[in-house]
Amino acid sequence: MAFNFRTVSGNCPNFSAPVLHGEKPSSIAFATDLLGGDGRPDSSKVRKENVINAPGGFAGLPGAEQWKSKMESPWREVAWTEDRRETLMESISSYKPGCEDLSEARVLLVGPVGAGKSSFISSVQSVFTGRFTNRAMVGFSSASFTKRSITCINKDLLQLFNIRGRSPEQPTALVLCDVMGLGDGETTGLTLHDTLAIIKGHAPEGHKFSPEQPVRSETVGYVKKPSLKDKVHCVVFVVDASKVSSYTKGLGTTFQQLREHISDLGVHQVALLTHVDQVCQKTAHDITQVYTSRIVQQTMTKAGALLGMSTSYIVPVKNYSSELDVDENTDILLLSAVDHILQYVDLHFQDCAATYPKLSL
Repeated sequence: MAFNFRTVSGNCPNFSAPVLHGEKPSSIAFATDLLGGDGRPDSSKVRKENVINAPGGFAGLPGAEQWKSKMESPWREVAWTEDRRETLMESISSYKPGCEDLSEARVLLVGPVGAGKSSFISSVQSVFTGRFTNRAMVGFSSASFTKRSITCINKDLLQLFNIRGRSPEQPTALVLCDVMGLGDGETTGLTLHDTLAIIKGHAPEGHKFSPEQPVRSETVGYVKKPSLKDKVHCVVFVVDASKVSSYTKGLGTTFQQLREHISDLGVHQVALLTHVDQVCQKTAHDITQVYTSRIVQQTMTKAGALLGMSTSYIVPVKNYSSELDVDENTDILLLSAVDHILQYVDLHFQDCAATYPKLSL
């Protein structure tokens, strides 16, 4: 139902005003009381507790969010066209590691439970299949899970997913590694020790992780002398835009420690900001508005502070969840994220040239 707030005189109609976040319906003013003389929301008339917890604004007023949060020009340029989508698909499908001795580029997704790691893998695969494919199941409980098939469920395994190209017979050279969610320390979830074991190439595919049984040389399948193909070539941190402000300090500390240790290993790191459609109504309605949203930009800044990472390394994505068919613009955002990741994979191979002089680049 649309409300016209421009010609209100006398007593207000007998219906409830739009509810603003942070207030009970009985304690807020009518929406008309929050408008200025030009008919637009007047921020001076809205108490701070009425506004969405940073960033946000005027959630209950029709059109108010885009007035509050939409920027005049995008802070990143994206070509939302079919040609761009096809170019990205072709580039990723034909991608070859910048090292002739390797046939695959291995990328590890790291993040807390429910951040969207498994969903991202499924979403990227869906782009190439043309419809939503839930290849990596998603877990939202306190102990996350990932599975390769309907008949093989295990929440704690290290699993490697080859992203298929336009046909199952033409896999890309991209391998996305999925694992259980991070914990706040070394007693829950994936630990710092085991994360580094994966990156160094010591942990075998299919290894079952447990904080009580860290990866050691005695571990079954332990790779004692990992080669470059066994190691992770890029680490992707995955954080939920709708939870950035509520993540614990312990998780932030874990992120910072991981970043420091991974940097010491010479592995490049980037980040995905998932669920951006859940923090900005305008972006939820039209994903092409993601880079004109001040809300998304500010949330990305918070994510950067959480990770100790410049926002230039962070890209927003919207994962597929309940959709049956894919969407061109969502595809472009997902493919752009993969392209962003592969750029840093290649940088790693260039860096490795000095360490592995016999490698062919």
